[in-house]
Amino acid sequence: MNRSWKPNVTVAAIIERGGRFLVVEEETADGLRFNQPAGHLEEGESLVAAATREVLEETAYRFVPECLVGVYQWPVPDGDITYLRFTFGGPVLGESTGAKLDDGIVRAVWLTADELRNCRARHRSPLVMRCIDDWIAGRRYPLEFITHYPG
Repeated sequence: MNRSWKPNVTVAAIIERGGRFLVVEEETADGLRFNQPAGHLEEGESLVAAATREVLEETAYRFVPECLVGVYQWPVPDGDITYLRFTFGGPVLGESTGAKLDDGIVRAVWLTADELRNCRARHRSPLVMRCIDDWIAGRRYPLEFITHYPG
């Protein structure tokens, strides 16, 4: 057993407003793809802080995580990477005017669940729709479910 293997820990955000979900359109090796605002956990950072930061960096919106929607383990097919994704739900408080989006992010856009279902071929991963479906199904876990011990 290879004890040095570790999954890539990521965070994502489900943000719904008026029946639409905030997603990003981003450049990938496979072309333009849709994803939740998401990214990697940085050293010393809490999962909640990472989700807040990633939403701001990728959408220019100020996100307030209120719940954990789910934890997802996804091994990339035909690859050697496994993602361990913590997805949070909550509202945005508004946009940060003049903010520059992360490299590779083309735009932030609000789409309905049906619009997202109809473009599954353009999803970054199967986690995009799974997380939205879990949100729609009412999956919400308290943030107290996660404990962060600062270093």
